[in-house]
This record gives sequence, structure tokens and C-alpha cells, in this order.
Amino acid sequence: MLMSDPLTALSEAGVSIWLDDLNRGRLIEGSLARLVADRHVTGVTTNPAIFAKAITGSDAYTGQIGRLTLRRVDVDTALRELTAYDVRWACDVLRPVFDATDGVDGRVSIEVDPRWAHDTDRTVAEAHALWWLVDRPNLLVKIPAAKQGLPAITACLAEGIDINVTLMFSLHRYRQVIEAFLDGLEQARANGHDVSRIHSVASFFVSRVDTEVDHRLDTIGTDAAAALHGSAAIANARLAYQLYEQYHESERWQALADAGAHPQRPLWASTGVKNPRYDDTRYVTDLVAPGVVNTMPEATLHAVADHAHIPRDSIHGTYPQAHQTLEQLTAHGIDYDDVVATLETDGVAKFDDAWDHLCGELSAALAGSRR
Repeated sequence: MLMSDPLTALSEAGVSIWLDDLNRGRLIEGSLARLVADRHVTGVTTNPAIFAKAITGSDAYTGQIGRLTLRRVDVDTALRELTAYDVRWACDVLRPVFDATDGVDGRVSIEVDPRWAHDTDRTVAEAHALWWLVDRPNLLVKIPAAKQGLPAITACLAEGIDINVTLMFSLHRYRQVIEAFLDGLEQARANGHDVSRIHSVASFFVSRVDTEVDHRLDTIGTDAAAALHGSAAIANARLAYQLYEQYHESERWQALADAGAHPQRPLWASTGVKNPRYDDTRYVTDLVAPGVVNTMPEATLHAVADHAHIPRDSIHGTYPQAHQTLEQLTAHGIDYDDVVATLETDGVAKFDDAWDHLCGELSAALAGSRR
């Protein structure tokens, strides 16, 4: 059954609509508040690339940069204060949603310095610093799902810090993330924390999988390979949801649920369509199921509102087909493990590059203000 108002239909199907963008201009002129009021937006995600674009492309930060210059802070401190300011403001905009949903939505994410993605101790230290600096109950601290990030995820959850696990591409890595989540909640409970107040999402990236796999299919160059274009990402995400269901049917999870714990919701990230041949809402309409988050670029959000047809559920009943799709890709020479490993490595590297670029631009701005 389809409904006429796509964003209402998506919300009623159990999907939380989050915006994958944040900048100070949006906060100053109120567009985030309008999206919350008019477009069913119930959360915001950020990443180093988003902040690099925001800070280097706007004069809205000039005043704060000038004050940071007068304080003679280093570039890393300046960058954290700039981003935390925006995230704190966005948390305040979304606080009514947070209160109305008992902490499930109304969330804003900020990422640990991606340069420490492979350093567990520094990631934990950075997460603590961000949790203290933003100082809002509706914050989520983002930790990349690199191997070294797994114990950091557990450690932070064990201390009551709400976590957005990011940069996930692999079903194997997702299993590890779920285990890290369960370990963290069990340790939190043992440490005396109220697990009903701890929240987490697991960000599973979508469109980048199709981009990488389609490129490899093009290299193979056969008609049979071409027929598999655009099939990998949705199949991969649907099987991630199957894992989510399986783990949350376990006795281990039930013991935590009985203590009031909330599930770690799957979050579909990278849902903007990069291939113009594909429908511009496919990573929304094909991934509808209860209890998920879809964080969208604003263009995708408006496309969904304008012309998407939202099914009640587009995941349940698709698992055999999704498994078959991955098997077909393997049969045509696509190495799944290599694809997801490449995407994880590239994802961390791209965020590193964005952060380094932003540090360079900010360093120049601080130096210029001192003259």
C-alpha cells in the first residue's frame, strides 16, 4: 500500500528521517528548524567533509575565528570549538524532538578526529572530550568502525557515552560492531549505569558500495556483469538489517532489553544517489523497515518529498534475493571482502584528507587574523 505524503509515509513506516548536513548559516537563518517543522527531520549527522565545506565556504565563522585567534589557541582546539559550537546549537534546535521521543530521536552527531581512527586510546579520549565539550544529552559521538575502533565503541558505551558507529560497509564488520555494542551495554550495566539512557546507531553506508562494485563490473565488461549494476548496495544493506534482527532476537539482547536497553538502530548513510541513471530516491524507498534511520542530503530529502513512492516495508521478504545477488556478484568475479575493505580504507582516508585540508585552511585563517 502506498501513501500520498512520502515523508509522512516514511515516518509512519518506522523510519527516522535525519539530515546529513550542518552549517552555521543553516542555523542562523533557521532552515534546520524549518526542516524539523515541515520535513519530518528528527536528527542531524555531520562528518569531517561536511564541516570542511561549511567552514571554508562561509563567512559565518569569521567572528569566532577572530576570538579564537585572540586566545592564541592551536588549530586542533580551534577546529573542535568551531564544530562543537554548531553541534551544540543544532542539539538545542532538536531538543524538543529528543524530549518528545524519550531520547530516541532529536540526535546530532559529531565525529572524533578521523586521524585517530586506528588508535583506540586516542579515540576514547577524543570521544570523552567531545562529550564534555558539547555537553548536550542528545549528542551522538561518531566513531569509525575500523578494527581499532571496536574496543573504543565498547569503552565509550560502558561509560554512558552515546555512540554513532560510522563508516560501515561490511556485514562481517557489522557483526563485530553489534558485539561491541552488546559488550558496551553489559559493561555499562555492571558499572552501575542506567542502560535505558544509553543510545546508539550503526551507520551502514549504501551508495558508495554501488559506486565501487559498478566500477568493477564495468572493468569486467560483459553483458551479464552489466546486468548487475546497482544491485550490490541495497542487497548489502538489507542483509545488514537481517543481522540486526537476528542479534536482537538473542537471549543476550533480551537480558539487556529487560533492563530497559534500547536497540542499536541501523542507520542508512550515503543515501544520495551518485549515478544519474538511477532513481534519485532508491536508497530511501528500497530500504524501508521499522526501527531504522535514513540520513539524507537535503537534495535527497526534497526528492523524496516531491515524488517518492514509499512502501510500508521494502526489506522483509527480500533476504533470499539479497543473498542471491551477492552470490551472483561473486560468480562474476566481484570479491566482496576486497570491495568492503577498499571502501573502509578509502572512507577513513577521505575523512582524513578533509580534516587535514580544513586544518590547513583554518591555520591560515588564524594566522591571517593575527596580523
